[in-house]
Amino acid sequence: MSEFTIYHNPRCSKSRNTLALLQEHGVDPEIVLYLETPPDIAEIRALLGKLGITPAELVRRGEADYKACGLSRDSTDEALLTAMAAHPKLIERPIVVRGERAVLGRPPENVLELIG
Repeated sequence: MSEFTIYHNPRCSKSRNTLALLQEHGVDPEIVLYLETPPDIAEIRALLGKLGITPAELVRRGEADYKACGLSRDSTDEALLTAMAAHPKLIERPIVVRGERAVLGRPPENVLELIG
């Protein structure tokens, strides 16, 4: 099992580029296709802790589900977490985890801080 995990959407260019960058550096991460196996609220909370960000910083506001869920900049953390667990497309991607640290692969070069 790899010490790296990537929450990956193969249809996303940033996600594909991040995975390729990891592989170029000899990292063969565990790949979580999070749209197929969505993280639950507890897992999203754990990811937020490793990322050091808030739910508002992880949610994709441009997705149709954001409006469909009635979310806004005034939404509570609980409302955002519930929506992201129910609609994983709302989770910013990709997320790369190594141990107790994680980074968003936006830009993909962010993952380099987890390597080495």
